[in-house]
Order: sequence, then C-alpha cells, then structure tokens
Amino acid sequence: MLLIEKKIDNLKVYVYENRKYMGKEAAKKAAEIINNAISKKGEANVIFAAAPSQTDLLEALISENVDWTKVNAFQQDEYLDLDPEHPAGFGNFLRRHIYDKLPFKSCHFLYCRPEQAEAKCQEYAELLKKIPPDMIFLGVGENGHIAFNDPQVADFNDPKDVKIVELDQVCRNQQVNDGCFESIDQVPTHALTLTLSFIMRVPQAITVVPTSLKAKAVARALHGEISEECPASILRRHASAELYLDKESAREAFNL
Repeated sequence: MLLIEKKIDNLKVYVYENRKYMGKEAAKKAAEIINNAISKKGEANVIFAAAPSQTDLLEALISENVDWTKVNAFQQDEYLDLDPEHPAGFGNFLRRHIYDKLPFKSCHFLYCRPEQAEAKCQEYAELLKKIPPDMIFLGVGENGHIAFNDPQVADFNDPKDVKIVELDQVCRNQQVNDGCFESIDQVPTHALTLTLSFIMRVPQAITVVPTSLKAKAVARALHGEISEECPASILRRHASAELYLDKESAREAFNL
C-alpha cells in the first residue's frame, strides 16, 4: 500500500506500508526502465547495489518480465582485502541474490587484491565508458552514504569515476548491524566505489531504503542541506531519481 507520494526538489519519493511492497514497486519501475533501454538499443546496462536493504527489490525483480540475456550487470562497490570467498563480499552477495538466478548477458565485478586496486579502478572506469549504464540501484547508509561514499570521502565534483576509499566507523558498524560481519574488527577498512560524480551522470537511479536504522539518514537526505555531510542529499539534484521507502525508514522524514 502506497502511503505517501511526494517530490522533493528533483527527487520522487514513494513511501509504502512495508518493505515487501516497497521492493515490489521499485522492481516494477526498474523493469520498465530496463525494458525501455532494450527496446531502444537492444540491451540494458544496470549497476546493482549489494546490501541486505536490497533483498526485497532483488527478489521481486527476478519475477519481472525482462529479457535478461540482453542485460549487462555491474556492481557499484566492493571491499578491499577480504577473502574472495567471504559471503559478505558484494560480488558474492550479488551472485547469491540475482546473478546466478538469471541469464545475464554479462556480469562485471570489482573484486581485486589490494595491490591491484589502482589498476582495477582505471580498468573499471574504462569499462563503464565502453558500456555506459542506463540505470543504477542505490541504497542509503546510516551515515547517509551512497555506494561507499562516506561523508569524509564524498565529493560531488569528484574527478574520478571509481576510487579507493577508507570506510568510516559508522559505515563499518553498519555492516555489523546488517549481520554481514560478527564484529567490527572483521570489517575491512577500505573499499572500491563508484564516485558521486559518476553516479549523478547515470541516467536513471532507483534508491531503495527500508528499516528504522535508516530513518535519520533519510530525513537528513530529504530535508537537510544538500551537502557531502549527507552524501545521499545529492539525489535531490539527480536528473531522474526515485526513492522508495518503507514506513519505518520514512518515519522521521514524514512524522509517521
């Protein structure tokens, strides 16, 4: 059930009774965008977010009527210095939840060894120039990050498309809160991420944010200053972005 539909600056915001409805409606819109891209140019290029916040969306997306053999899939961020088989690795998350369940045309990964990180950033940036994305899925972190652009490394005018970042304490704690790691000492300190300047150039963005843990960040993103202090606030300037919330994540932004 849709509770609220509102536009804040450029950003369309939808609030649903629960995260199941949220995921289903976001998937429906995503399928429409993907199918339009396939219709226009024969394929669609989609960047996926890897986080527990995305599971409802991904589960619903699998059931949508899309010719996945015409979809190229990318990930937006990945830990550095994590065992390649670790289940919390974002590429592994995407394999479990969607990549291995659908016949994608291609799937592209960001994983690399730490000594390869700089080269991987350049290689991935070049790949995205050759296969420019039509749409990106995003989440919002407890500190307001999108992808791994935490406040201290966020740059709305970043000269890079892909970069190495140091994760802040709030971000690393979130990975424990999400159940991805047992303790913060297990969470990597660095990662690769698409930058905010790159994300803002992707033609369509669908952001999915459930649970009360994200309520403060959502309120800041929607009603606070547009600033790197809350990186997700920049979505209000995106040319075509939509934000899907459940009642819990929207409660502080809309007094629910």
